[in-house]
Amino acid sequence: MRRTGTAGGVIPFAAALILLGPAWAQDKAQTAPKPKPQTPVSGNRLTIEVTGGEKNVPVENASVYVKFVEERKLKKNKKYELNVKTNREGVAHVPDAPEGKVLVQVIAEGWKTYGRIHELAEPQQTIQIHLEKPPRWY
Repeated sequence: MRRTGTAGGVIPFAAALILLGPAWAQDKAQTAPKPKPQTPVSGNRLTIEVTGGEKNVPVENASVYVKFVEERKLKKNKKYELNVKTNREGVAHVPDAPEGKVLVQVIAEGWKTYGRIHELAEPQQTIQIHLEKPPRWY
């Protein structure tokens, strides 16, 4: 008697897939390209030095807010904000700051709030900010 149907051809084909599947997967894994380490977008660094008073004392633990806009041609502009604190020397570092216009705001307890737009044109730039005492209220 002769068998008609696909059961006779399916079983050997399934067995071949089971046996050859792991070998094919190992071959794929060996030929896959290795991912490249990501490099930083830019090497720009912004340093902000905050002093205050008549004696130009460094202002410690001041909050420095940096806001900038990355302009795009086709999509909506991206807005970035970064908050850093000053150290004991009154210095705050902002890594990967873009070139262009940047809004810098400084808030410190016991000092008048500062806020201005600065133009960044160099990769390594330092902004010196001098805070004043607030006026006395009587």
